[in-house]
Amino acid sequence: MSSPSDLTARARIRDSAIALMAERGIDGATVRDIAEAAGVSSGLLRHHFGSKEGLRDACDEYALNVLTGIGKRFTDLMIIDRVTPEVLQMQRYLVRSMMDGSPAGNALFDRMIEYGEEFLQVADLKLNDPRGYIAVISVMKMSLYTMREQLSRTLGQDVGTPAGWNRVLLASLEIFTNQIITPEQAEQARRALSPEE
Repeated sequence: MSSPSDLTARARIRDSAIALMAERGIDGATVRDIAEAAGVSSGLLRHHFGSKEGLRDACDEYALNVLTGIGKRFTDLMIIDRVTPEVLQMQRYLVRSMMDGSPAGNALFDRMIEYGEEFLQVADLKLNDPRGYIAVISVMKMSLYTMREQLSRTLGQDVGTPAGWNRVLLASLEIFTNQIITPEQAEQARRALSPEE
C-alpha cells in the first residue's frame, strides 16, 4: 500500500506530465523532464507508472474523468464560471494526446466520441447522422486548441487563458444561435448531398 507521500508524488508526477505534454506534445515531453518538473527521480516515476506509456494512460484517464465530469454538469450554465487555467491545460493535453496518431491517442478519441454519443442520447436533437454530427463537432472544437496561436493573434488575447477562452465561448454561442442558412436551403443541400436511392 502506498504512503500518503507516495500518493502526493504520484499526483505531482501526473500533473507535471499533463502540463509538459500539453505544452510540448506527448513525444516532446521526456521522462527526465517530467521527473525534474515534479521534483522526483526518473526511477520514482517508473516505480509509480512503469513507463512513459503507463504515465500517459494515467494522464489520459485523469484528464478525461475531470473534463467529462464537468461536461455532465454543463446543463448548469454557471459551470462556465469554473473554467480555470488547469481545466484549459487538461483540454490542451487531451487534444495533444488524441492528435499523435498512436493507438492510445486513437483510443482516447474513440472514447470522446462515445461520450458525445451518450450526450446525444439524452439531448432532444433531430439528427440524420448522430455519429457524424458528434465526430465533426468534436474535431471542430479541437481545432480551437490546435489553432491557439492563430486565434490568439487574431483576437488580440491568449485564448489559453480563462478570459480569452470566455471570448471564444461567446463567439461559439453566436455561431450556434444565429442561423446562417434557412431551413429550405438546408433541405436543398441535404438533397444534393444525399446519395441517390
